[in-house]
Amino acid sequence: MTVWLEVEGKRLRVELPADAQGGALQCSIDGRVIEVDAQVLEPGVISLIVEGRQYRCVLDGDAVVIGGRRFGFAVDDPRSLRGRRGVGEGGSGPRAVKAPMPGRVVRVLVAEGDEVAEQQGVVVIEAMKMQNELKSPKAGRVVRVAVAVDGTVGSGDVLVVVE
Repeated sequence: MTVWLEVEGKRLRVELPADAQGGALQCSIDGRVIEVDAQVLEPGVISLIVEGRQYRCVLDGDAVVIGGRRFGFAVDDPRSLRGRRGVGEGGSGPRAVKAPMPGRVVRVLVAEGDEVAEQQGVVVIEAMKMQNELKSPKAGRVVRVAVAVDGTVGSGDVLVVVE
């Protein structure tokens, strides 16, 4: 199975075994064969061992958090219905900003009714002694702020909704 992965603006061809479900895999990135062991720890959290180095990856919408650093990414899977229609996710309708992991709300950067730009910071949460600024998935108006400063959040909790 071949997918195109764009990471921080760089487009990569990723070839995975057809039966890839996790565990030990041999895959190819732009023609370079690597050994990967992938295990889903919980929804949105993946443990990867790539050529002997371990990484804990937390998915956050269109970004992945690895070692406290955020990396924007997009996957273009030619088999997906979205890819065949040519329609991107979230062009219209409300989009939620969710907590990528359990943590504590440090700052709320927006209020209900505020206009926000795509990728504008909306909430800062602290998890594992690291602060993560979560960003709006689209330009629009904040229709719901579901958290307050010093509140705790669980992985996947809705923090803000942008319409």
